Amino acid sequence: MLQNWRWLTFLHWRYQPSVIGPLLPKALTLDTFDGSAWVGLTPFLLANLRPPFTPALPWISQFPETNVRTYVRGPDGERGVWFFTLEADRLLAVAGARLTYRLPYRWAKMSVCRGDSTVEYLSVRHHSFGQGSADIAIAPGDELKAGDLDNFLTARYRLYTKFKSGIGFAQIEHAPWNLRHALVIRLNQTLVEHSGVPRPADQPIAHFSESLDVRIGGIQWFG
Repeated sequence: MLQNWRWLTFLHWRYQPSVIGPLLPKALTLDTFDGSAWVGLTPFLLANLRPPFTPALPWISQFPETNVRTYVRGPDGERGVWFFTLEADRLLAVAGARLTYRLPYRWAKMSVCRGDSTVEYLSVRHHSFGQGSADIAIAPGDELKAGDLDNFLTARYRLYTKFKSGIGFAQIEHAPWNLRHALVIRLNQTLVEHSGVPRPADQPIAHFSESLDVRIGGIQWFG
């Protein structure tokens, strides 16, 4: 699938590996930095969603999305992302991603608003998909030169998924992130704890990116 990620904010918290490791499938290994596990909350606007050689369709091809994630290595040692939850504002997209990628998408009422100096994200899960909400505002800052931690948290080119006892993956292709600093103005959220992860106790590290074109391959399953 081809898509564009717009107005994307990374919010990351440090966790003890002993807290996050047991939440993963046995075939995956927790990937750590500086001795810590990291959990991210990532809201953005997904745009121009389409298969290759097919035009984007009105309404269904653009919607807000938010995910809660951590970082892992697969059975072959390759680094990637493990999603605890993904919220999306289109029920058809939720159903399609659950079926084709076996990812834990949930339907939510969401919005993303890009102002002159701020970006605001709102999300509330529909009742049939459980509890969980977010009310976030950030102020994008200056561009930054990515260091080792910045790259660890953002430069991930594979997602992992699970179906029954099997582990699969899809490759994620995109140019390097054009990252900016971000100031958190407002952060009220319950998505992390309602994805099975303990509620974060401190302030997050924040990054922002204006736009990125992405290609996500089909699922491949480990034998």
